Amino acid sequence: MDTMVRVDGGEVWADDTGGEGPPVVLLHPGVGDSRVWDGVLPFLTGRHRVLRYDARGFGRSPTPDTRYSQLRDLTTVLDHFGVGRAVLAGSSMGGATALSLALAEPDRVGGLALFVPGATGVRGLESPEVNAEIVRLAEARDMDGLVALSLRVWAAADPSPDGVAAAALRSAIPGWFTTYPYDVKDAPVYDRLHEVAVPCVLALGERDQREVIAVSEEMAARIPGCRLVRLAASDHFPTLREPRTAAELILEVCGRAG
Repeated sequence: MDTMVRVDGGEVWADDTGGEGPPVVLLHPGVGDSRVWDGVLPFLTGRHRVLRYDARGFGRSPTPDTRYSQLRDLTTVLDHFGVGRAVLAGSSMGGATALSLALAEPDRVGGLALFVPGATGVRGLESPEVNAEIVRLAEARDMDGLVALSLRVWAAADPSPDGVAAAALRSAIPGWFTTYPYDVKDAPVYDRLHEVAVPCVLALGERDQREVIAVSEEMAARIPGCRLVRLAASDHFPTLREPRTAAELILEVCGRAG
């Protein structure tokens, strides 16, 4: 069942498969929206109640016009659906939100399946050269250039301008700019990763941006007991490139969470 959920000063589109199984929440990256989980979802439903939603300004969620917090939006969605505790599966931006909740309200998180995750307060994740080129292309309103650049940097496994990653990027890129003035960064957690106390798997794409790979390796080393998984066929879109494997990793965490 899909619905619009009221959040602080706005709303987000969300979907709840229902069911009796332990809940799993899927959190999408900034290079796509909740549809990046379409290939993963069939492996989870039937065993688990699965929730997913589009962050503000992405997918089916309206563009924000007031300041908001990704962490607060997540807790509001969980409260709306009556979910007290869940396994969180987060990709990139969604991974950062998952980690924020795991450290802010650890009783609400049963386990973490992280895919090429970010983290608030992280260092060394961004490339100044790439950022400068994004600004130049944005100022020129060159959407094709932004997509082409993003494909080169984050979609090396299949940089086709007609591929699934390109479609995800075309949908997501406007959200980078419409949310920028309003998305208030949550408290830094990168230096607190040693406090994560739930089962955790972290998957990186071997064909991702080199800065992302290095940070993923460091994050996995900082999280106690975290299993690092290297996906040879993936870049920054592991749920699109290897959906069955992504689902298996989520189910692994669910099994360890009990």
